[in-house]
Amino acid sequence: MGIADDAKDALDATGKKIGQVVDDTKEKIADTVDEMKADAEVKKAEAGVKKAEAERDATHAKNEYKENLRGDN
Repeated sequence: MGIADDAKDALDATGKKIGQVVDDTKEKIADTVDEMKADAEVKKAEAGVKKAEAERDATHAKNEYKENLRGDN
């Protein structure tokens, strides 16, 4: 019975190792997804800043144009 017990122990250890690898892989995938979401949020915020800056510049240019038409320079 020693060989059968050794084989059973080896199978149990292999099963546990496979389970650990699966859990680690799932955790790595979840971490990667979290990083991608965070990167997307940063890019979205950066796009918002660029849009706000463009709107500011457009408003400034419009106001300068109006001042020139009025002769306020």
